[in-house]
Amino acid sequence: MRYFLGSACLLALLAGCTGADTPTQDIAAPDTTIPAAETPSARNAEKSVYFGDLHIHTKNSFDAYIFNVRTTPDDVYRFAKGESVRHPSGYDIKLGGEPLDFVAATDHGAYMGVLPQMNNPDSPLSKLEISKTMFGTDPELIVAAFNKVGGSVRSGEPFAEIYDRDLIDQTWQDAVAAADRHYEPGKLTTFAGYEYTAVSMRGGNGFEGGNLHRNVIFKDAAPKRLFATLDSTNPENLWDWMDEERKAGRDVMAIPHNSNVSDGEMFAMTQMDGSAIDAAYTQQRLRNEPIVEMTQVKGTSETHPALSPNDEFADFEIYEYLLASQTKSKINGSYIREALARGMALEKATGTNPYQFGLIGSSDTHVAGGAFDESDYWSKVGIIDGTPEMRGSVPPGGAKTWDGVKASDNAEYWFSRWGASGYAAVWAEENTREAIYAAMARKETYATSGTRIKLRFFGGNLSSDLVGATDLATQAGANGVPMGGNLAGDTAPSFIAQAMRDPRGAPLDRIQIVKVWNNEYGMQERIYDMACSDGRTANPTTHRCADNGASVDLSNCSPSTGAGAPELVGHWTDPDFDGSYQASYYVRVLENPTCRWSSWDAMRAGVERHPDRPATIKERAWSSPIWVSAAQ
Repeated sequence: MRYFLGSACLLALLAGCTGADTPTQDIAAPDTTIPAAETPSARNAEKSVYFGDLHIHTKNSFDAYIFNVRTTPDDVYRFAKGESVRHPSGYDIKLGGEPLDFVAATDHGAYMGVLPQMNNPDSPLSKLEISKTMFGTDPELIVAAFNKVGGSVRSGEPFAEIYDRDLIDQTWQDAVAAADRHYEPGKLTTFAGYEYTAVSMRGGNGFEGGNLHRNVIFKDAAPKRLFATLDSTNPENLWDWMDEERKAGRDVMAIPHNSNVSDGEMFAMTQMDGSAIDAAYTQQRLRNEPIVEMTQVKGTSETHPALSPNDEFADFEIYEYLLASQTKSKINGSYIREALARGMALEKATGTNPYQFGLIGSSDTHVAGGAFDESDYWSKVGIIDGTPEMRGSVPPGGAKTWDGVKASDNAEYWFSRWGASGYAAVWAEENTREAIYAAMARKETYATSGTRIKLRFFGGNLSSDLVGATDLATQAGANGVPMGGNLAGDTAPSFIAQAMRDPRGAPLDRIQIVKVWNNEYGMQERIYDMACSDGRTANPTTHRCADNGASVDLSNCSPSTGAGAPELVGHWTDPDFDGSYQASYYVRVLENPTCRWSSWDAMRAGVERHPDRPATIKERAWSSPIWVSAAQ
C-alpha cells in the first residue's frame, strides 16, 4: 500500500506530536560546569528526530593545521549553533538551514595539538629542524609535510622529537572542556570525541594503506589521556582500551568511517593478524561499534555498482581512491551492504553478528563546519580546495572549457570526486547526551547525504491500520521494533516507513526497501519500491516504479516542478519471505534530482561543467536496518 498524508499528519508523526489528520488519498559559555539534563517530564515518548555531525576537525588535527586551518573546537560549536566561522581561503562559512542538534569535534588523536605549537615561535617545538620546513602556503610544501606526518601516523611510529605526550594530553583535555562548556541540554548536545586514524598495510600497497579510521565518542565523562594510532595501529587494541574505559565508568563507542577506501579491510573476514574471526572478536566488535558512518565528503559507502549491478541507484557519490593516492581501493570488504551479508555469515559461524550496525552520516570537514548544501559548497580540507578551480569543478587557468585538460592539470583532481555530505540523524526522547547516546547505542539512527529528510521505519507484525497513527512509535513498539531492532523470523514481517521532505530540499521521489541476506551462494540482495510519488505503483516483476519525469535545467540549476511528493508513507510485507535464512531490511529514500555542487560551481563561473562528473544527484536518506532471524 502507498499513501499520501497531509502535511499536518506526517509532521505530527515524524516530530512525535499529536493531533493529526488521517490519510486522504491512496497513492504512492565561560562556565565549565556541565548543565543538568532535562527533567523526565520534558521527555517525549514518541521521540523526535535530531540532526548532527560527529566528524569534524580543527587546527588541532595535523592534516588541518598543515592546510592553514586555524579554527578551534569552540568554532565547531559556534558553527553548530548557526554562527559563521572563517574559512582558510578568506571567506565566511555558515549553515544554510537550522542549527545542529548535536555535534562533536573529533580531531586526530595522533599529534593532537602538536602542529600549532611547532608553528608557535614561543614553543621549543618550533626550534626543531622538522618544524622549519613544515609550514607555508606553497601547495607542494604543504603536501610534502602532510605526507611526512601522515606517514608517521600510518606506521604508528612517532617522530620522537615532536611526540610531546603532555601537550597532546592537555590539548585533549581542553577539547573535552570545550564540549562541556557548550553543552546546552534541550538545545545543543555536545560530545567529547577524537579520531583514531588507523591504516591497514595488509593489502601490500606500501604507503597507500587501507583506511581503518574510527571516531571515538564518549557519552559524558572522558579520560585524561586518549588512545591513538601512535599507541597501536590495531583497532582490536582500541576495543580493549574502550572496554577498560567502560569498566572505569566512562561509556564510549567507536564509529568506523570511509570503509569505501579501506582496501577491503574494514569488513574483512579475518582478524588483523589474519587469524579466523571467533566469538570473542564478534562480541567485542559489536559491543564497541554499534553504528558506522555510511556517507561523508570522501564518498558514500552504501554499495558499489560492481557489487549491486541491479541497483540503478548504486552509483552515488562513489569515491574509490585510497587516501592521498591515485590507487583504487579493493571493492569487496569495503561497502556496507555487502558487510550486512558478511555479518550474517559470521553470526552462523560464531553466534554473533559483528556487522549488525546502525547507520549515520557526518561531514569529515577540516574547517570546523560541514558543507552540506550542494549550492553552497566549500569542500573539506582548507586552503588547497577552497575555490572552484582548486577543487576541480571549473577548468584550470581561467579556461572556459575542458578541452585539452589532462587529469594531472586539474589541481588535486580527486577533490572533484568528493561530495556535500552528510548528516547523522537519531530518534530520541530529548536532546541530551543521555538520550542521543542511547539512541545511537540502540541504532535508532539514520544517515543522509546532506538533506534533512525526516524518516521513520518500523518492522514486525504491523497492520496497515497503523499508517497515520499519531502514536505510531508506541503502537509499533507493542508489535514490532524501530530501525536498528531485531525480529524473530517465524512469519513474513511487515514494515511501515514514513518520510517527509527537507523544506529546503527537493520533493521526494520514492521510498525503497533494501533486503539483504546470505545463503549458500553468498550475498543476496533485492530492492523493492515501497512508496512512490505521483500515483506511481511498482511493477510486480521488477518491483520498481517508473521514473517520475523530474528534471533539472542545467543552465541555471532550477528543478522542474509538478513531480514528487512532500511526504511519502508505505506499508509493505515481504512477498518473498523465506524463514529458513536470516535477512536484514533497510529503507532508502530518494529525492528528485538537483544540481550537484560541481554543476553549481561551473554555472556560477559561466564555464563548461566537468565532463566526467555527474551533472545532478538524487539526495537520499538511509535507515538503520531491521534484522529478521531465521525461524527456529
